[in-house]
Amino acid sequence: MRRRMSVAFTMFLSLLAAPVAAADLQPRTVAAFDRYVRVTEALMAEARPFLRIDGLPEAERRAKLETIRRGELFIERLTTREEGKPIDVPSGLIHHWLGSVFVPGATVDQAVALLQDYDEHATIYSPAVARSKVLAHDGDVFRVYLRFFMKKVITVVVNSEHEARFMRLAPDRAQSRIYSLRIAEVDDPDTPGEREKPVGRDGGFLWRLYTYWRFLERDGGTYVQCEAISLTRGIPAGFGWLIGPFVTSIPRESLAFTLETTRTTLAR
Repeated sequence: MRRRMSVAFTMFLSLLAAPVAAADLQPRTVAAFDRYVRVTEALMAEARPFLRIDGLPEAERRAKLETIRRGELFIERLTTREEGKPIDVPSGLIHHWLGSVFVPGATVDQAVALLQDYDEHATIYSPAVARSKVLAHDGDVFRVYLRFFMKKVITVVVNSEHEARFMRLAPDRAQSRIYSLRIAEVDDPDTPGEREKPVGRDGGFLWRLYTYWRFLERDGGTYVQCEAISLTRGIPAGFGWLIGPFVTSIPRESLAFTLETTRTTLAR
């Protein structure tokens, strides 16, 4: 009986390890993600007004603004289509979310300064950000290192580098665009055996992360909007119970945590 239980447990562990080792980032997956981003950014450039919430039908807009001014989070899932058709992403999944919060009494300058304080992000956004550091800084362009900690059924840690570009558009508004440049999954983090897996040959839990921030000062405070587009592996047949909760819920939960933490920090 014990032997059968041991064999069953060993098989269970092998199931846990198998999908993590099986995901390879393919050139066609990267090309599809780049295409999705290209089409999305073209739509962003055309979009008016500045905040998505202001583009809602008037009755809905007033209701949503009241909600976020009470301290709640406005969040929605988005899908970009090209000429009315979905953009196919072979061997991958794109996660596209947008969220907004309102911070009474905060200014655009304060919100931008918080986002630019990358050396302190590991403290501000803990535990989601485990380590953070500015690698280079030239005016409103930053190159930064972030270690992300993600847990949902399984735990995943990744080292990442990003380029962040901030733009002040007017006295009452600013925006930023942040692209991931390198993401590597980490085995045995914070142990003597810690090592990075080869980039693009890992569990596939985060291959790309692009975020677009907008800050608008009005109504006695500042509205903070973040649109996030990320790329993960697809969900292999038979492993939905393990991979599914991670790749489908983590993008939304991460955005919600980031915005709510930003609001809480600025409100202090």
